[in-house]
Amino acid sequence: MRDDWRGGGGALTQAPMPAFTTPTYTIAIAPDAARAALEPLLAAAGWVSTDTAPLVRLVDARREMTTLAALAGVAFEEQSGLLAIVTNDAARDTAYDAGATHAVVGDEPAALLRSLRFAGRHARRVRRQARARRIDEAAPGEVARFLAARAADGTALAMIAIRLTRFDIVNAAFGRSTGDALLAAAFARIVEALSPVAPRDRQIARGDGALFEIALAADEAALATVVAAIETALARPFDTGDAMVNLGARIGVARAANGGQVDDLPTRAREALEPARDGGAVRQAARSHAAPLARLAADLHRAIERQEIAILFQPQVTLASGAITGVEALARWDHPMLGILGAETLFAAADRADLGAALSEHILMRALGAASDWPATLAELRISVNVTAADVTRPDFVARFLDHVAESGIARARVTAEITETGLIGDLDVAAAALGALREQEVRVAIDDFGTGYSSLAYLKALPLDYLKIDRSLTRDIAGSARDRVIVRGVIAMAHALGLATIAEGVETAMERDLLAGEGCDLYQGYLCAGALDSAGLAALVAGWMLNPRPSPALSTIAAHR
Repeated sequence: MRDDWRGGGGALTQAPMPAFTTPTYTIAIAPDAARAALEPLLAAAGWVSTDTAPLVRLVDARREMTTLAALAGVAFEEQSGLLAIVTNDAARDTAYDAGATHAVVGDEPAALLRSLRFAGRHARRVRRQARARRIDEAAPGEVARFLAARAADGTALAMIAIRLTRFDIVNAAFGRSTGDALLAAAFARIVEALSPVAPRDRQIARGDGALFEIALAADEAALATVVAAIETALARPFDTGDAMVNLGARIGVARAANGGQVDDLPTRAREALEPARDGGAVRQAARSHAAPLARLAADLHRAIERQEIAILFQPQVTLASGAITGVEALARWDHPMLGILGAETLFAAADRADLGAALSEHILMRALGAASDWPATLAELRISVNVTAADVTRPDFVARFLDHVAESGIARARVTAEITETGLIGDLDVAAAALGALREQEVRVAIDDFGTGYSSLAYLKALPLDYLKIDRSLTRDIAGSARDRVIVRGVIAMAHALGLATIAEGVETAMERDLLAGEGCDLYQGYLCAGALDSAGLAALVAGWMLNPRPSPALSTIAAHR
């Protein structure tokens, strides 16, 4: 929809509309003193006062934020914009925390009317998306009924599961109302992407959180077209009204042959999300081809027994010194039929086969065993090993973890347990107690993949931590996006305020490294230094690196200006 406004004489006025259209831009102003002062200006610009579901609620919050906070829930329910007038940029942040969708410093007419325009555009977009969602979103049970009916007709069917990521970060940076608006915008984009390629035979449903599920009639070629259209639609930045935000999306796909079994299609599509990465889809084949996870689950027990799972190590570099000071242990399985498989796929298969605990212990023992044989040049490196959400709530987790460290002969102070943030921890109190017990024994604790999972901020609040690892999805656009730098800066500042060191994952360029150093990041890992290496490759890299450490020039520049 076009926004029909144009500027004139330093103020914004409503443009002429066709005679058959009478748009109404409604506004509610609070408190009463502000209403009396501002109503004439706004009326002249085409805004009509109302207290019933206005397009925008305007609050003068320069004296207090209580009224603004009280109206935040009302505006959310009405799908209205909530614009706060504040005194300075610091108060702008407070207003966003209180629930404002937009904020303007002072009541200078041109700036105020411009901000109203943005708030009105935001509200119209949210309402338009809500209408589209009511039309297109399937009611509970409709997806199952759709699949059953089409299967009875002998139709080839597929299920697509889409999980959007980074919502904890978006909510923290821009507020809950912006996160909710982005969910609605994502739903609208999915509907729009489907319309040309799957206009009729489909059902779309919202799952828990940021999960969307699509059931549709499609053969393999049509399904590929649909997935590509969705990937393209969700890859574009989202406009919040104040900022452009890039989201991640994981896509899982499952197919059923003509007239084949469909009862488990939703489950298989969600399972395919596990090995999926942001910006890509993982496809599960038709039932007759055997689902990959089921096949892997059958092979995994033998792989553990035969020690076929290799451990590689990715270096971690301290930004201040440029020295390699640690490594992360990464599991790799060279499957005889499917090739190299990473840890995410391994653990998805392990969960399917009820081998999660066995796989975690196996990887821990292999990693510590390899590190215990390292030469003197590697003897001071910290070693980080991954533990899962399920691991840390097992009753014997702490004792077994410490036993394996003791058996390896490695000092506990050199070991870090990295808990992945993409797995939901069922009992945070139990997990916090377990991780606290490790820290009491000098083992460090890190939260991995921060920004991609279930409850980033809740985990930071509840868990005893030493490190926060910033996921690549947050840093990959830091060189080209000022907004991404603001988000990363906020994450680093929050971590430091909590006493945590920060590690940036997936750093690939010197520019990314230098920008992260400038924002105060402590360590990085990624292909700028090296990918995952075996022990021999790691020793060779460290030997050469010691002769030529690579600190970030950004740090010396910062120091020179202090």
